[in-house]
Amino acid sequence: MAITLEACLLILKEHHILKSSAIQDNLTQRFENVAYNANDVSEKTLFFCKSNEFRPIYLQNAKDNGAIAYVAEQPYAEGNGMHALIVRNIHKAMALLAQAFYGYPQDELFVIAYTGTKGKTTSTYFTRGILNQATQGKTAMFSTVDTIIGPNPDDSFKSKLTTAESLDLFRDMRRAVDRGMTHLVMEVSSQAYKQFRVFGLTYDVGFFLNISPDHIGPNEHPNFADYLHCKLQLLVNSRKTVINAQTDYFQDVYAAATTTTDPDSIFLFAEDGFEAPEGIDIDFRYQQEEADLAQSRFKLTTHTLKAEQLKISGEYSLDLIGDYNLSNATAAIIGAGLAGAVYPETALGIAHVEIPGRMERLDVPGHGRVYVDYAHNYASMMALLTFLKKEYQDPKLIVVVGSPGDKGISRREGFAKAINQLVQHAYITNDDPGFEDPKEIADQIIEGINQTQVDVTVELDRAKAIEAAIKESQPGDVVVLAGKGTDPYQKVRGVDTPWPTDMVVAKSVLAQLNSETTRKNS
Repeated sequence: MAITLEACLLILKEHHILKSSAIQDNLTQRFENVAYNANDVSEKTLFFCKSNEFRPIYLQNAKDNGAIAYVAEQPYAEGNGMHALIVRNIHKAMALLAQAFYGYPQDELFVIAYTGTKGKTTSTYFTRGILNQATQGKTAMFSTVDTIIGPNPDDSFKSKLTTAESLDLFRDMRRAVDRGMTHLVMEVSSQAYKQFRVFGLTYDVGFFLNISPDHIGPNEHPNFADYLHCKLQLLVNSRKTVINAQTDYFQDVYAAATTTTDPDSIFLFAEDGFEAPEGIDIDFRYQQEEADLAQSRFKLTTHTLKAEQLKISGEYSLDLIGDYNLSNATAAIIGAGLAGAVYPETALGIAHVEIPGRMERLDVPGHGRVYVDYAHNYASMMALLTFLKKEYQDPKLIVVVGSPGDKGISRREGFAKAINQLVQHAYITNDDPGFEDPKEIADQIIEGINQTQVDVTVELDRAKAIEAAIKESQPGDVVVLAGKGTDPYQKVRGVDTPWPTDMVVAKSVLAQLNSETTRKNS
């Protein structure tokens, strides 16, 4: 991949982003690499001076490593002798030039994108499961958990962000195309729009799953209105849109979709029996038929002509339990249908999808049943705990949970609210404390818990908290290890500190208990 200096200037001028430029020689200079980290710089690199923490020494390092031009919001003396492109918004500039450098890979993929406070990851995995059935394995995926750009084992790796930085995003799209991928399913976070990571990107299908307060804090969104505004941008930038009609703020969401999308390209879905707002037709409805602790079954029906034309109605089953997952499954089926999949391949593709860190189960003889789940805010925690309370007929619920530092401040109050409603014993522990004091994070969660009705234990060592919770549990109890899912690290002061994952820790506790039982019986 490559791009010329002249092309960069034209793109930035076209979008009214360029403020000034300092050109050292002819405009035909070709850039063979693009980077925002000096460690990724090689010969003939175009370097982006990105982030609020950018320091001029980074540009000097990039120059020393072979960068010949830089893009920044202000000129730097360290860039003397380099081409300089001074822009109004470095994030917008980076997204636009990344697309151009990698040859607009989105034009060679059918792109389905999901946004929502909860359910993005599950819906993304479900959709890929169906499309892999329909495309013979030619579907890439960018999720909070995994990035998959091809069919080989080394084409899959852990994601660093829900939605990657623009340079990484379009690079991975190009890699996916080069590996024969024809479809892409991706999560799009509110931060992706807040920081212009997906600026200029249009999706073939955009989903709005739901909205509730989250990601509100000094390093994220200043208020809910800003959070909602960023979420809505996905609909504005999609050729076809699909909306969960049961979402809060539905009228705002629907209005955003209609500003840029023809009504015939807007699809709505809801649970059977949901009464839609006056004048609104629901295209798809789903109805739970049977569920147990191993499988969920439901029926999807179509109620408008444009919905019937997709040919996706029918009986479905999921290996992932939880009635709250039926909405995510319905979204996935619709998305796959808009990409060309039809029944029964939609049912075959979704039936046995496994989602890392979602409702992973472990039975501990003599103790309770343990669930590991990525539930990481009030909405997802309530959905999970409510389901478990119903299915296990009001068991004692023991929860191990923490809250990340440097973001999602509102989650701390949300966890306390969920704990007050459904939990008997809460272990408050560490979960990616970042640059914050873990004890202060724990105190903020505890501040909202009614300790006259909920037992609370603070154990900042997450492994010890998990061990204590499991050992406390009795047969019939349910232990929930929430928040981290399959994350193999703890983010501590800017460092991804290795963490064995919650399930590995739980299994080590099980092994310890089994060993103790063996010794007693010998």
